[in-house]
Amino acid sequence: MKNRLIGRLPKVGIRPTIDGRERGVRESLEVQTMNMAKAAAQLIEENLRFPSGEKVECVIADTTIGGVADAARCADKFSREGVGVSLTVTPCWCYGSEVMDTDPLIPKAVWGFNGTERPGAVYLAAALAGYTQKGLPAFGIYGRDVQDSDDTSIPDDVREKILRFTKAALASAQMKGKSYLSLGYTSMGIAGSMVDANFFQDYLGMRTEFVESLEVIRRMDEGIYDREEFEKALAWVKENCQEGEDRNAPDKQRDRERKDWEWETVVKMTLICRDLMIGNPKLAELGFGEEARGHNAIAGGFQGQRQWTDYYPNADFTEAILNSSFDWNGLREAFIFATENDSLNAVPMLFGHLLTNTAQIFSDVRTYWSPEAVKRVTGKELTGLARDGVIHLINSGSTTLDATAQQKDEEGNPVMKPYWNVTEDEAQACLDNTRWCPASLGYFRGGGYSSQFKTAGKMPVTMSRVNLVKGLGPVLQIAEGWTVELPEDVHAVLDERTDPTWPTTWFVPRLNDSDAFKDVYSVMANWGANHGAISYGHIGADLITLASILRIPVSMHNVDEKDIFRPSAWASFGMDKEAADYKACQTYGPNYG
Repeated sequence: MKNRLIGRLPKVGIRPTIDGRERGVRESLEVQTMNMAKAAAQLIEENLRFPSGEKVECVIADTTIGGVADAARCADKFSREGVGVSLTVTPCWCYGSEVMDTDPLIPKAVWGFNGTERPGAVYLAAALAGYTQKGLPAFGIYGRDVQDSDDTSIPDDVREKILRFTKAALASAQMKGKSYLSLGYTSMGIAGSMVDANFFQDYLGMRTEFVESLEVIRRMDEGIYDREEFEKALAWVKENCQEGEDRNAPDKQRDRERKDWEWETVVKMTLICRDLMIGNPKLAELGFGEEARGHNAIAGGFQGQRQWTDYYPNADFTEAILNSSFDWNGLREAFIFATENDSLNAVPMLFGHLLTNTAQIFSDVRTYWSPEAVKRVTGKELTGLARDGVIHLINSGSTTLDATAQQKDEEGNPVMKPYWNVTEDEAQACLDNTRWCPASLGYFRGGGYSSQFKTAGKMPVTMSRVNLVKGLGPVLQIAEGWTVELPEDVHAVLDERTDPTWPTTWFVPRLNDSDAFKDVYSVMANWGANHGAISYGHIGADLITLASILRIPVSMHNVDEKDIFRPSAWASFGMDKEAADYKACQTYGPNYG
């Protein structure tokens, strides 16, 4: 388990603040205050890991912080230790602005202990007022129930908020300084593939690296890839990647020699795209020092259509394997690699990956099937979760193989796991339930292979999407729901109406009384683009917290209001939570802009 990107993983800094009055007051609080910091650190370290599998590390200030000098020493230590997230804890009154964390680029939260002996809540309110007045939004954490002064436990509601804030803040910190790799540029006029470098820099703190797709051809032609790994990968593909039905007209189908060349090409493309993202020291051994370095890309995308795919095999295999939790080298962290270079779908895929450590699904938000339309074309009625209609999530084959839903929890339910919890048998089951169909030559004149599978079972998932709005900036859409498995005879009829050689996920959003979620049709009708990023689990609340850290307003969601956790300053912008979110994001602006 090792971070594959350049730069240290961010640490969580714990700041135990205290009443600075000595000769009895400070001394009486030292143990309780430091114990709060230790308890918070233990909670975080025992529950959070990075997508690479490494454990999150907390750094506690050397002393409690009772004034400006202590705060400065803490800030200096945090700078040396690479702290990217700040959590202040206290059970008592402290000198608000004197002990606060004033670094504007580090997300911050304050946990004020709810006890009657000392006014931790009073300090929390004073500190949050100071942060708000100084334009440094901070999250406030305050337990619902009063605790005794010697109670070192963390209540469930406090625990939930600490972990939600920390996950989101770490996600923000991990993106900072990394790259989005744009291989090619705009695909078929898709707006999301018109990569906006200013958005990545201003809102995410990321670079944007632009590499013409001709570089992939150059590396193939000049042998700039690990030839030994290529032979290993090709043998693995022949053993594990089962070729599916060729649905092209018989007189258009490619012969075996051409198909074998296409397999070799897409395997090389996979190696090369990975090397372009994160580098490969093996290339330096082969005499290609510059190419060995990579672009330190935490996410990327491949233009593909049409200039590439009219001539060379498509990248469906490349994208599907990179986005999965395994390949010929075994289990490993999934990459974030967008079809059609849709950078605005890569971003929520990255959000989901950093929040859950799991592989992400990339799909077209293709079709809404009403119960009436399904009955008309199949003669069958939708039942269960699907009774109000379903959304067909499907694209040309780049969806992660983890989405076959062959990974299981302890009760046997289908799940998508962090790679370190995936077993070799589960990875094999994902491969065994996937076919690789020769690409439709009407769409892809250069050939290639599209993954074909159907997401099994019922899984809680969250679909999200970032859209850029002229005059406004980025907005985030969120729809929590479930995958559903339709009866095979119903699935077959509906699937044939699109392209049965592509991977299918049937999705049902959770409905409520809001206009966008009053029915399944409304979710489809209000979706802002042709693509969606789908993450395992109901993570809408985590996405909302992350979006507030990044100053990206949420334009659509079906998260319960009690689970929404944003900086305390958002309450100063009015009682309408969504309007306040827009106004706060506009007022504070992007962190790096």
